[in-house]
Amino acid sequence: MKRHARTEEVLPRGAGKAQAVEEMFDTIAPRYDLINRLMTFGMDHRWRRQTVAALGLGGGARVADLACGTGDLCDEIARAGLVPIGFDVSAGMLAAAHTRAPLVRADVVTLPLPDGSVGGATCGFALRNLTDLDAFLTELARVVRPEGRIALLEVAEPSNAALRFGHRLYFTGVVPRIGAALSDGAAYRYLPRSVAYLPPVGELVASVGKAGFADVSRRTMSGGVVQLIVGTRV
Repeated sequence: MKRHARTEEVLPRGAGKAQAVEEMFDTIAPRYDLINRLMTFGMDHRWRRQTVAALGLGGGARVADLACGTGDLCDEIARAGLVPIGFDVSAGMLAAAHTRAPLVRADVVTLPLPDGSVGGATCGFALRNLTDLDAFLTELARVVRPEGRIALLEVAEPSNAALRFGHRLYFTGVVPRIGAALSDGAAYRYLPRSVAYLPPVGELVASVGKAGFADVSRRTMSGGVVQLIVGTRV
């Protein structure tokens, strides 16, 4: 219990969290892609492909990628024959983007999109950085058309005890060292701790359903280090 209390004291909340997250991503944007490749051993490519495939949308569907960063998921969406549009609050990440998809600087909880205007939406590794997850899910339900699809990719912890132990050692020990050597040490110390923001699995899946999505499912990949939550707009 004491360990949990210390974590709560360290991690920012509310408006302070929103500002800290935006400043952090502005700072790490120039080497964000490089460090992602290194710390995931290149597996992030496969995770994004599986995320877009899970949408199951027909060619030409418009897909909003939320917290799009430098545009990796936007590129994957385009390769699948879909039409991406990216949104991110970090000016630094958008400036470092490599995608040809249109990008908009915006808070993903208040998207500049009409109701039901996209056929699908994705979000990669950003749920834990939001200040209000329920508001985000409600906004998803607003902009995605009925029978549209969402695919939310996020970190997870393996259920296997041995894998979980090894993953924690790597995520909390090695990853911050990589980040400190190549980018910003404070940012990459924060990222492993930010997992504490995520609600329990059952609560997270239930929240997606309550927001207006049916057939909500969750699966893990790569031994359980990442999770993919998929749903269909009612």
